[in-house]
Amino acid sequence: MKQQLILTAALALLLAACGGKDNDSKPGTTNPEPGGNTPTTETTAFTQGADISWVTEMEAAGQKFYNADGQETDCFRLMQELGMDAIRLRVWVDPKDGWSGKQDVVAKARRAHALGMDLMIDFHYSDSWADPGQQFKPAAWQGLSADELKTAIRNHTTDVLQALKAEGIKPRWVQVGNEIRPGMLWDEDAARSGAMYDIRECDVKGLNSTSTAVKYRKNVNSLAAFVNAGYDAVKEVFPQAIVIVHLDNAWDDQTWWFDQFKAAGGKLDMIGLSHYPQTHATKTWQEMNSLALQHVGELAGKYGVKVMVAEVGVKRGNADSPQVLSEFISKAKAIEQCAGVWYWEPECHDWNGYDMGAFDATGKPTAVMDAFRK
Repeated sequence: MKQQLILTAALALLLAACGGKDNDSKPGTTNPEPGGNTPTTETTAFTQGADISWVTEMEAAGQKFYNADGQETDCFRLMQELGMDAIRLRVWVDPKDGWSGKQDVVAKARRAHALGMDLMIDFHYSDSWADPGQQFKPAAWQGLSADELKTAIRNHTTDVLQALKAEGIKPRWVQVGNEIRPGMLWDEDAARSGAMYDIRECDVKGLNSTSTAVKYRKNVNSLAAFVNAGYDAVKEVFPQAIVIVHLDNAWDDQTWWFDQFKAAGGKLDMIGLSHYPQTHATKTWQEMNSLALQHVGELAGKYGVKVMVAEVGVKRGNADSPQVLSEFISKAKAIEQCAGVWYWEPECHDWNGYDMGAFDATGKPTAVMDAFRK
């Protein structure tokens, strides 16, 4: 999705004013949490995963994948060989061309499941990218009231998860929303908006081709209600699934966000964070890694849940990148409450202009992927 692809650093600064199988023999434990819910909590080993949601689109365009010896192989199998034990897949409601829609997600999930890999499903609740620069409703959900939006979230979540269940596939984790620090399902009318901030002065020109200076009013209660609608839908289909609430910028202190979210009755089983340590305008990657790891521990301690680094990425072609990632993963493993680290779209070289893939132009993994070797 990506704020790295679309979101400018300026907006991110303005808005800012861590695995195994989920099955019936491995239930999670529950602990009371502020806000009244008793979430499932992760108790198993550190997960190493990858979001490879682009893979089917890449394959359709003729992209092939090779191991370090130059042997052509399946991308999912290659991820497993490189040390990944789980796959993350994003879901869009009604995407153009169908990529990351329900059928595409089920097809990819089937491949991961066949290899015995764990699965994380990442609901964006949009027809395209949802991230800090854009949390736009699906076209079919425009004009719905807040209650109708909750029903739409519930139905969409249930529909996708039931399609997986019909295939005998149980996701271990489910993200309800993607990088929702600024909220989700933005609307100018606060009565039907899940915006986390009142950003009436924010000019989002360039982030949404159909609007300039769109005004999204703060409504933390609606945000929590939207997340809870997804949370409850997940539990109805897969009671043991671990529901993740996912924010960007692991290097930022996010306790204020979760304080507001919990005060509004928001539910979660696990906190998810994104971490791109070479993208800050003024901090070094060492500073970024240190801050992110500090916040993982602080968030886990304060809210009584584990923290998953659901996205990480380093710059392609940067000589420091293998060290940046290997040091981060090594230190994350030492944090008991870190549930795992997931690379975002490692199979890319320059797909759609993304510059943090971890493969070279020939379709082989680079040294960056050595960080995941066990």
